[in-house]
Amino acid sequence: MNLLVVIPARAGSTRLPRKPLRPIAGRTLLHRTIAMARAAIGPREGVSLVVATDDQPIADHAHAVGCDAVLTDSAIATGSGRALAAALAQPVIPDFVVNLQGDSPFQPEAALGAVIAALQHGAQVATPVIALDWPALDALRDHKTRSPFSGTTCARAPDGQALWFSKTIIPAIRNEERLRAELPRSPVWRHVGLYGYAIDALRRFEACPPTALENLEGLEQLRLLELGIPVMTVAVDPPLFDSSGIDTEADIHRVEALIAEHGDPTPPL
Repeated sequence: MNLLVVIPARAGSTRLPRKPLRPIAGRTLLHRTIAMARAAIGPREGVSLVVATDDQPIADHAHAVGCDAVLTDSAIATGSGRALAAALAQPVIPDFVVNLQGDSPFQPEAALGAVIAALQHGAQVATPVIALDWPALDALRDHKTRSPFSGTTCARAPDGQALWFSKTIIPAIRNEERLRAELPRSPVWRHVGLYGYAIDALRRFEACPPTALENLEGLEQLRLLELGIPVMTVAVDPPLFDSSGIDTEADIHRVEALIAEHGDPTPPL
């Protein structure tokens, strides 16, 4: 297997400018994401890691913490587009590409391995999800009162195929009080910001323009579903604490409070 893990790190976030370089409890967001990726990759052969950015200081920071970086066109609008550009810039184009979103450094360590395994078993696209228990669902609902576009949920078929993704909490739950008494977990799956693609699926995705629903939700994976490209979701255990992305100043403060309370889950480089 020739697989490239790409960390897209765009400078121009509208909600949190120069986000990859923002410090979180003493280490930058990008530094934390690189450390998490390296720990998850471990000793796997045929797997390499690179940061894809449109900003020289971000590339320099990646090099400073010992990670390869490639400069990509600032006109590229999505993380997956930046991941494809990084893949095509390699001396040998990889068979598989993983887009490890640079704003989600506290993902479950097992997520990357689960995505790689799904690709090895024939998935065109694979992405992890976490089953939320009722307290976790309550926490997500509370979080969305302050940051409504932080955190994504997924509706999936029994075989794991994704049916839909949304920035709202799906599905809606009728008779919730009864279900809380009967079931240990809610029916809500939280999406983890990590995508693995067979290179042909990624090329096809990037050859098509963004779709209307993708633009409304701000979720590029909706383009895959609208194009009829199947997305396999793989269930993983939750991390030490909330795995949603870092999109706002409030998200940084929330995560720093969690680190102070529970300890720092980011491994050393």
